Amino acid sequence: MTDHPLVRLETLALIAIGGFAGSNLRFFTLGLLSDVLAVLVVNVVGSFLLGFVVYEAQYTGVVDRKARLVFTTGFLSSLTTYSTFAVQTAIAAEPWLLVGIVVANYGLGFTGVLVGRELARKIRDWRPATAGGETA
Repeated sequence: MTDHPLVRLETLALIAIGGFAGSNLRFFTLGLLSDVLAVLVVNVVGSFLLGFVVYEAQYTGVVDRKARLVFTTGFLSSLTTYSTFAVQTAIAAEPWLLVGIVVANYGLGFTGVLVGRELARKIRDWRPATAGGETA
């Protein structure tokens, strides 16, 4: 029944709502911080959250497929802005700034994914003790 046009329309509407929220949060962040720092923050936070959601799906699968789709395709793809990062890199006036922007976005973004993965692992490994049960 997931092939029904209304189900697809509902998913598209939810992705659009997530996109609206993500892009507005990015815009709000750009109003609070300098452009270079704001782009770095949204890219790192987005990478962390994406890493967590992707690995959570692999390790536990608590968040259902549609919710992951809406969050990743809608919210996170609109929150992060690697295109702005590319423009900032292209127009950097000083070579040290260019290198700093690239290293910070890629390095901290990748680190964010790894930290998100580690959090998903910790959640997977956390098991509440059950009364009278055996532990392996």
